Amino acid sequence: MTDNADTETVEQRWDGPWYRVRTDRFEASFLPDAGENLDAVCNVDVEVRLTEGSRWSATVLTIAEVQRLMDKGSQTGEDLGGRYFWCSDSLIVREPGIDTMIQVIRGLLDNGDFKQVFQRLDDG
Repeated sequence: MTDNADTETVEQRWDGPWYRVRTDRFEASFLPDAGENLDAVCNVDVEVRLTEGSRWSATVLTIAEVQRLMDKGSQTGEDLGGRYFWCSDSLIVREPGIDTMIQVIRGLLDNGDFKQVFQRLDDG
């Protein structure tokens, strides 16, 4: 993975409930909870629009968040008592935070795995 995080980010801003990060290769639109610390985000939906116009989505979770959800299931009886975790279009990352997630997106684009990990959205 290349380490050009500072030179590639063009803009980061709030746009209503969305937190948008624009780079020279994509715009990522995250939907964190209101007031959530962006460095602590551990479970968030993201839509990525590549510069050629295609749109992609994923739910990004940390390993710790998956563990928390499974532990909760063991208490509530959900998900066979917390014996499994399932989430459509999920991407598991090690560390929390929007900046960390942007680094992972960049890395997936760099190594060619992005289109295998993210789900393409219909534009029609």
